[in-house]
Amino acid sequence: MTEETPGFDEQQSQQPDVPSGATSDDAEPQAASSSQEKEAAPAGDEGRVAGLTAQLDQARTALSERTADLQRLQAEFQNYRRRVERDRVTVKEIAVANLLTELLPVLDDIGRAREHGELVGGFKSVAESTETVAAKMGLQQFGKEGEPFDPTIHEALMHSYAPDVTETTCVAILQPGYRIGERTIRPARVAVAEPQPGAQTVKPAEESGQAKAEEPAEDKESGGPDEG
Repeated sequence: MTEETPGFDEQQSQQPDVPSGATSDDAEPQAASSSQEKEAAPAGDEGRVAGLTAQLDQARTALSERTADLQRLQAEFQNYRRRVERDRVTVKEIAVANLLTELLPVLDDIGRAREHGELVGGFKSVAESTETVAAKMGLQQFGKEGEPFDPTIHEALMHSYAPDVTETTCVAILQPGYRIGERTIRPARVAVAEPQPGAQTVKPAEESGQAKAEEPAEDKESGGPDEG
């Protein structure tokens, strides 16, 4: 009979289970690697979160840049529309002014015919229709006798002196002026009159003489009761 080594079964039961074909030396690295994977898992999640946060920040930056570009383009487009509309109105005004400027001699002939009483019959109807169309297009006539002379809207063709004026005055309208809105397309051609030279100096002298003549009368009136 062979002798059994006491405690052999107990020693064998205490040894850790080792997969078939693997030694006990291989079991220790596997246990270590599993613990490292558990420790590396949270670190990997943090890295992915940081990467996603960076991508989100980039997306937000790109969005803000695109929004600013869109707002700038919209503002430029609005400015372009306003500029085009302003240019369109200006071109229209220039075209209408050029047309009416060519029509002014016809209106002058109509005015002279009216002054001489020749605006009768069919010619009168045509003349009035022409004036109505010109007024609808914005043409306005100006220039009246007796108004002060304004070199910005009047053109003086004749000059004289008059005793009954206190400033340079339009005494005759030789040719009426025309404007479209605030734009003058032809100044009024007028005859002007200025005050007589020395008229302003004579008038104060006369007034001072009258004042001197009135002073003694007042003194006499004031001295009468004293003598009594």
